[in-house]
Amino acid sequence: MPFSFTMAYGGGQLSFASAVKPMMLEAREPISHIDPPQFRQRLDQFLTQTRLDLKRPALVVADKTRLCGYPQYLPVLIEALAARGADLARLKIFIAYGTHARQSEAESLAAYGPVYNQFQWIHHQCGDDAAFETLGRTRRGTPVRLRKDLLAASDLITFGAISHHYFAGYGGGRKLIFPGLGDKAAIYANHGLFLDRAGRRLAAGCQPGVIEGNPLAEDLVEIEAFRPADLAIHGLLDSHGQVRDFLVGQGAAHFQAACARHGACCEVPCAPHDLVMASCGGFPKDINFIQSHKAVHHAAAFVRDGGQLIVLAQCPDGIGSQTFLPWFEMGDWNAAFDRLAANYEGNGGTALAMMAKTRRIRISLVTDLTAGVANTIGVERLSPDQARERVAGHRGTLAVIPNASLVVPKVGRK
Repeated sequence: MPFSFTMAYGGGQLSFASAVKPMMLEAREPISHIDPPQFRQRLDQFLTQTRLDLKRPALVVADKTRLCGYPQYLPVLIEALAARGADLARLKIFIAYGTHARQSEAESLAAYGPVYNQFQWIHHQCGDDAAFETLGRTRRGTPVRLRKDLLAASDLITFGAISHHYFAGYGGGRKLIFPGLGDKAAIYANHGLFLDRAGRRLAAGCQPGVIEGNPLAEDLVEIEAFRPADLAIHGLLDSHGQVRDFLVGQGAAHFQAACARHGACCEVPCAPHDLVMASCGGFPKDINFIQSHKAVHHAAAFVRDGGQLIVLAQCPDGIGSQTFLPWFEMGDWNAAFDRLAANYEGNGGTALAMMAKTRRIRISLVTDLTAGVANTIGVERLSPDQARERVAGHRGTLAVIPNASLVVPKVGRK
């Protein structure tokens, strides 16, 4: 075979050969480079130009699934705040779990470093109704319920990585406050905007990289206005998850600039292909199917209607959720859609998005998931050798995506 390529699978690599020349679709690495002294300089410049109270500061960070160089850079931020008079004894650091499960103490220490043992950390629980205060509703009816202790803070600081989100457009930034620190019912009300109930389909505007015309993202803009961050630190990561730059500032324009920087590296113009061969990017991006779905969703957008997608998604921890498979046991798309439209919950949106893809294209996984589980979610389970045979025998157009968790199609709207 004249063309060969290697892609990550779990903690290892798998090699493939093709008779046709593949189009390689890869994210471009950020050209910038940041280090702690540069980060401190940017913080000092912002804190000089924008004076914060800092008597009761609140800092919001992401959980273990969306890390942002925290062990190295959290101490720099805290030192910069202390130099400006922050009362560190009253500093509260919130972990923006959204609806995710709480991390263990060992996982938290690994995620944030020694700082985790030095300050007051709040493990957010979206179901703790008494923790929230109702501030109003958005035009689309989402209740705006924010944590009382967050509202009591003198200053609100967010610190997290910008990423694409498969239905909210982008993750990070304002999403750390909501849905990251949101009330469960309010989170599901916002996520329910992913459904076009009138058209009985997924909302067309809910795409990665899309903000304008995205009903869910526009709802987030309204929620943000009730309590925006006084200081927002947006991290830009490379393909290995390492921080390459920080944007330090505040406001919607600042967030959009960070999204544009991220998008310039990860959004790729490309015509649909007959076959797309993709990797999630290896461990931990393919630790379970819920994490792998991001790559599956991105890669599917590069496949023509009726075409084929093969994804390397090891999933040693299985599905990663107990609320995902039941949606596939309701009978069909219509039954699942009606149930979700009536009561949005759990990973129903992810399940419905998966159903939408398997209705349009053929999806195969190289995975540790059992054949039974694969069949339940509507995909074919392949061994590595079967996938190699499929690629070797292919004669149509072929695209290869070594890190599909990052690469998304470039779309016209932002």
